[in-house]
Amino acid sequence: VNIQCFLTLPYLYPSSIKKLFGYFSAKTPMKYLLGFCIAAAAFATTACNSTSSLITKADNTAVVKGEYQEAIKLYKDALAKGGDASYINAKIGEAYRKQNKLADAEPFYREAIAKENATDTVLFGFGQSLKAIGKYEEAGAIFSRAASVSQNAELKARAELEATNAPKIAAMLGERTDWEIVNYANLNTASAEFSPVIFQKDLYFTSNRDNKNTYKADGENFYDLYSMKLEGKGSGKLSQLDAIVNLPGFMKASATFSKDGKMMVFAMSNEGNKKGRANVDIFVSRKKSGKWSAPELLNISHPGAWDSSPAFSPDGKSLYFSSDRPGGFGAADIYRASIDDKGKFTKVTNMGDKINTPGEEMYPYVSDEGKLYFSSDGHPGFGNLDIFIASRGEDKSITIVNMGSPVNSAADDFGIYLKGPLDGYMSSNRAGGKGSDDIYILRNSSKDVKTVKFVLKGKSFESKGTDTTILANTVVRLIDDNSSTLGEVTTDSAGNYTFDLAANSNYVLIGAKQDHLTKREEYTTFGKSPSQDELKDKENTIILEKNIYLDPIKKNQIFALENVYYDFNKWDIKDTAAIELDKLVVILKDNPSIEIELGSHTDSRGNKDYNKILSEKRAQSAVDYIVKNGIDIKRIVAKGYGFDNPLIANAVTEEDHQRNRRTEFKVTKINQQ
Repeated sequence: VNIQCFLTLPYLYPSSIKKLFGYFSAKTPMKYLLGFCIAAAAFATTACNSTSSLITKADNTAVVKGEYQEAIKLYKDALAKGGDASYINAKIGEAYRKQNKLADAEPFYREAIAKENATDTVLFGFGQSLKAIGKYEEAGAIFSRAASVSQNAELKARAELEATNAPKIAAMLGERTDWEIVNYANLNTASAEFSPVIFQKDLYFTSNRDNKNTYKADGENFYDLYSMKLEGKGSGKLSQLDAIVNLPGFMKASATFSKDGKMMVFAMSNEGNKKGRANVDIFVSRKKSGKWSAPELLNISHPGAWDSSPAFSPDGKSLYFSSDRPGGFGAADIYRASIDDKGKFTKVTNMGDKINTPGEEMYPYVSDEGKLYFSSDGHPGFGNLDIFIASRGEDKSITIVNMGSPVNSAADDFGIYLKGPLDGYMSSNRAGGKGSDDIYILRNSSKDVKTVKFVLKGKSFESKGTDTTILANTVVRLIDDNSSTLGEVTTDSAGNYTFDLAANSNYVLIGAKQDHLTKREEYTTFGKSPSQDELKDKENTIILEKNIYLDPIKKNQIFALENVYYDFNKWDIKDTAAIELDKLVVILKDNPSIEIELGSHTDSRGNKDYNKILSEKRAQSAVDYIVKNGIDIKRIVAKGYGFDNPLIANAVTEEDHQRNRRTEFKVTKINQQ
């Protein structure tokens, strides 16, 4: 007989025991009483074994498998059968917390801490749940209690921070900002939608509305990347990104796009959710011939760490992201990776303890005026995650400001994106929404916000070697990154042109003139808006400059293709070569009157005849790539020159040899249009 289990039976099944003992009195014969005790002990053992088995199964489901939703069902079954209420309620509270359902966790934590020996973990979780439902004063007291009993340095630091922050919230509650938020009802569903970002006039976001794979930790579907057209024909149309990006069986979230629109970086994992911890890394997909490539793991991801919520800086020179890698200041910190001129990600740097806290810092975003927006539960805030602004002063000091109400609430507020100083988007799982996470429209009603208008001015020139001359009567067309024409002008006698541009937008300028090679130039206003403090007037005009240089078309004129290099003894198209060949595809499409020869050259090493064959294979490989991307094969021929025409004679270094392994195109015919 399990005596310990039997002795605790009244606490497990009080109503049943009371009924059983009511059948006996002091006069009951001992043999009947003894028989009852044996029977009762057997009943107790069976009952306790059944409850113990449920709890063990629930513990295994939560701790080992991480399937918190299923674990909650098992814990509640054990609770209904009279299991240890303090232990089980604590476990249910923890399971809800790990699903980020803090409001649901609160009543179970409250039951669990009824005993004086509640653990620091349970107390801290209870404090978080109280904060999530706006009970700040009580939360502060519980955090203080957690800090006083904790022997864990990390948890103690977080509890002390929360206890310190709690009294500051009351003062913040009375301050309402000029921001207004509206649920994006036409976009949101009962599923989750979050992390909005605009790219090429489409709104990209993350959702689990259609994915059939279920994440067992919280019972919700896996996340995919979506886009919705914001302007023009088909406005409001929603699309799921292609399967090459939305790989089946994997979580995808929080896309961000490079300034030139050729890289999409996002978080991906087959485990863990957007606020989870397991196997989340940062991946990159590159745009090739108008389509996104298969995702590749970025070298800045840390093995075994949670790396997520990436965001490019407006100038395209940095990538910000959140990570819980070793060496940080808290549960998750904001980091920055540099991006060199070749598009490689290097020099990962922690953003420091002014921004990062013992808590979690996530979802970074850098505005056009250079301010860092991020979400945190470590800085003084209204609830779980609040959105903060980090600004650097003239003395290089950093100031952190809570965006206040109504942007922030007692719930999770995160994933902000601003179109300008007056409007943008954000994500929140606050009460009154349509789903677990919803996207909200942000508008600033302040009359003090200063606006910026951009005017682009430039001249057209003809290039003649190193010399240039003014090129009058050049047609200059302005198109957006959706290839829609926004304006067209003809340069005057001095070669001048002018266009009005919008902030935070990418453009392409196309210059065209008879007997000249039509040319495209990319231009962006990202990163060009001064801060509000730098602007002097209510309405400000900023003059930008960009000149266009056109080459005259001559038969047999040779143009070099940069970076179309090949590995030694190879002829396959490398990624860097594909980027340059894509540019040639555009040139041929913009100049339909020309036909070209694409010539390939080898270095001087090896047999002459072999190199001739190798160069022909390289030229043909490049031609095949160009034809595959929409150019009529009649307009282009391949020519292999071997090493007969080196750029660098008597090459010695590997760099010299690689420069000789080049590809060029020569205009062979100019057709009349």
